[in-house]
Amino acid sequence: MLKKASTPAPAFQEHAQGDIEEMHAAAAECRRCDLYREATQVVFGEGAKRARVLLVGEQPGDREDQLGHPFVGPAGRFLDGCLEEAGIDRSACYLTNAVKHFKFKRFGKRRIHERPNTGEVRQCAWWLGGEIERLKPALLVALGATATFALLGKRHAVTADRGRIVETESGVPTLITVHPSALLRSRGRPDAEQERGRFVAELRKIRPFLES
Repeated sequence: MLKKASTPAPAFQEHAQGDIEEMHAAAAECRRCDLYREATQVVFGEGAKRARVLLVGEQPGDREDQLGHPFVGPAGRFLDGCLEEAGIDRSACYLTNAVKHFKFKRFGKRRIHERPNTGEVRQCAWWLGGEIERLKPALLVALGATATFALLGKRHAVTADRGRIVETESGVPTLITVHPSALLRSRGRPDAEQERGRFVAELRKIRPFLES
């Protein structure tokens, strides 16, 4: 049963207009927050133009920032493997992030991921909301806490609602689950394989929406 979200979420307020290509081009010049100053480039969403399912992560990582494509780093490869195991063709989906620029701290030559703050998520929801409006997906998938906030506001949390399909105020069903990077960080723990299996089982809930 769907559980309705009761507070406005950033992605369902004012948003960008136009088709995906137009929004992507405009986002390359985005100055809505300061993250563009240090990032290499904007990393916009990619995938099937008529995708029934839209997966939303937190932000691009170091590899994504270098290449300009979402989910092409270690977490993306992990997600690809889990999607394949769940029987889901990634190319049939659309993958994006709540925040389109890489936020990081420098440690020597390394760039270490830093979680975007609420203000940055709210500003970048301008683009996420535009992607959702243009694609009109049958299902949204919130990968992790930042995506959950962007899509559902503060009334839902991954720890409490993981594995559930809830409803945005716009009526779009949304599956809440963890970000694949969290599972990568848990490798070596006794429950790592169990958690991966749980994630794959949650991703299987996508399949009926692709087939509808």
